[in-house]
Amino acid sequence: MNELLIAQIGKEALRTAMLVAAPALLTSMVVGLAVSIFQVVTSLQDQTIAFVPKIIAVMVVVAFAFPWMTHILVQFATHMFTDFNTVVRQLP
Repeated sequence: MNELLIAQIGKEALRTAMLVAAPALLTSMVVGLAVSIFQVVTSLQDQTIAFVPKIIAVMVVVAFAFPWMTHILVQFATHMFTDFNTVVRQLP
Protein backbone atom coordinates (compact mmCIF):
# COMPACT_ATOMS: atom_id res chain seq x y z
CA MET A 1 0.00 0.00 0.00
CA ASN A 2 2.83 2.42 0.79
CA GLU A 3 4.43 2.01 -2.61
CA LEU A 4 1.13 2.67 -4.36
CA LEU A 5 0.53 5.78 -2.28
CA ILE A 6 4.00 7.14 -2.99
CA ALA A 7 3.59 6.37 -6.70
CA GLN A 8 0.24 8.17 -6.71
CA ILE A 9 1.76 11.24 -5.03
CA GLY A 10 4.63 11.24 -7.53
CA LYS A 11 2.22 10.86 -10.43
CA GLU A 12 0.14 13.79 -9.20
CA ALA A 13 3.27 15.92 -8.68
CA LEU A 14 4.48 15.20 -12.24
CA ARG A 15 1.02 15.94 -13.63
CA THR A 16 0.95 19.26 -11.80
CA ALA A 17 4.44 20.15 -13.01
CA MET A 18 3.49 19.37 -16.60
CA LEU A 19 0.30 21.41 -16.36
CA VAL A 20 2.12 24.43 -14.95
CA ALA A 21 5.01 24.25 -17.44
CA ALA A 22 2.93 23.47 -20.53
CA PRO A 23 1.89 27.01 -21.54
CA ALA A 24 5.46 28.36 -21.48
CA LEU A 25 6.94 25.31 -23.18
CA LEU A 26 4.33 25.16 -25.93
CA THR A 27 4.68 28.88 -26.59
CA SER A 28 8.45 28.58 -26.79
CA MET A 29 8.15 25.67 -29.18
CA VAL A 30 5.66 27.41 -31.50
CA VAL A 31 7.54 30.72 -31.55
CA GLY A 32 10.85 28.91 -32.06
CA LEU A 33 9.41 27.00 -35.01
CA ALA A 34 8.01 30.17 -36.55
CA VAL A 35 11.30 32.04 -36.11
CA SER A 36 13.24 29.10 -37.54
CA ILE A 37 11.03 29.03 -40.62
CA PHE A 38 11.47 32.80 -40.95
CA GLN A 39 15.27 32.41 -40.72
CA VAL A 40 15.32 29.70 -43.37
CA VAL A 41 13.17 31.76 -45.73
CA THR A 42 15.20 34.96 -45.29
CA SER A 43 18.63 33.29 -44.85
CA LEU A 44 19.24 35.18 -41.60
CA GLN A 45 21.32 33.14 -39.17
CA ASP A 46 21.69 35.50 -36.22
CA GLN A 47 21.18 33.80 -32.84
CA THR A 48 19.48 36.80 -31.22
CA ILE A 49 16.73 36.65 -33.84
CA ALA A 50 15.77 33.23 -32.47
CA PHE A 51 16.27 34.05 -28.79
CA VAL A 52 14.56 37.41 -28.21
CA PRO A 53 11.09 36.60 -29.64
CA LYS A 54 10.92 33.37 -27.62
CA ILE A 55 11.79 35.16 -24.39
CA ILE A 56 9.24 37.89 -25.00
CA ALA A 57 6.50 35.42 -25.97
CA VAL A 58 7.15 33.21 -22.95
CA MET A 59 7.11 36.22 -20.61
CA VAL A 60 3.77 37.37 -22.03
CA VAL A 61 2.21 33.90 -21.77
CA VAL A 62 3.46 33.40 -18.21
CA ALA A 63 2.12 36.84 -17.24
CA PHE A 64 -1.33 35.96 -18.59
CA ALA A 65 -1.34 32.37 -17.30
CA PHE A 66 0.10 33.20 -13.88
CA PRO A 67 -3.27 33.25 -12.03
CA TRP A 68 -4.15 29.85 -13.48
CA MET A 69 -0.69 28.48 -12.65
CA THR A 70 -0.89 29.65 -9.05
CA HIS A 71 -4.39 28.19 -8.75
CA ILE A 72 -3.10 24.78 -9.89
CA LEU A 73 -0.11 24.94 -7.53
CA VAL A 74 -2.21 26.06 -4.55
CA GLN A 75 -4.71 23.31 -5.28
CA PHE A 76 -1.91 20.73 -5.33
CA ALA A 77 -0.33 22.07 -2.12
CA THR A 78 -3.70 22.14 -0.37
CA HIS A 79 -4.36 18.56 -1.43
CA MET A 80 -0.94 17.46 -0.17
CA PHE A 81 -1.33 19.19 3.19
CA THR A 82 -4.90 18.03 3.79
CA ASP A 83 -4.01 14.41 2.99
CA PHE A 84 -0.82 14.51 5.06
CA ASN A 85 -2.43 12.82 8.08
CA THR A 86 -3.77 10.01 5.92
CA VAL A 87 -0.35 9.40 4.39
CA VAL A 88 1.41 9.39 7.76
CA ARG A 89 -1.12 6.99 9.27
CA GLN A 90 -0.56 4.49 6.46
CA LEU A 91 3.20 4.40 7.00
CA PRO A 92 4.46 1.43 9.06
